[in-house]
Amino acid sequence: QVHLVESGGGSVQAGGSLRLSCAASGHTDNIYSMGWFRQAPGKEREGVAVILDHGATRYADSVKGRFTISQDDAKNTLYLQMNSLEPEDTGTYYCAAEARYLSWWSLLERRSYSHWGQGTQVTVSS
Repeated sequence: QVHLVESGGGSVQAGGSLRLSCAASGHTDNIYSMGWFRQAPGKEREGVAVILDHGATRYADSVKGRFTISQDDAKNTLYLQMNSLEPEDTGTYYCAAEARYLSWWSLLERRSYSHWGQGTQVTVSS
């Protein structure tokens, strides 16, 4: 089992920045992919950014050039640096992890991931 705990959410004005963290514990050695998803009120949970065990990354088009995903293997921590935030980025951000191999096209799909954190709220005001 993998346990994920997010932190770093908050409220910012448009154009501001936040950095989210996700601390992973448990059976983390076999993780293949870790990622960030978000869910706005009344909307489906959507993939934002993922990083693979060998370092490859993939981003949703809506965040490319603004968000950066990274990981600190020594600390078992996943990060999401969010710059130039927009009101449309508002939502609950979830950390996710998966040990199975995932194809490239499925990396940003919610159903691909078995392990989830409890979420952290991000609110961007205009």
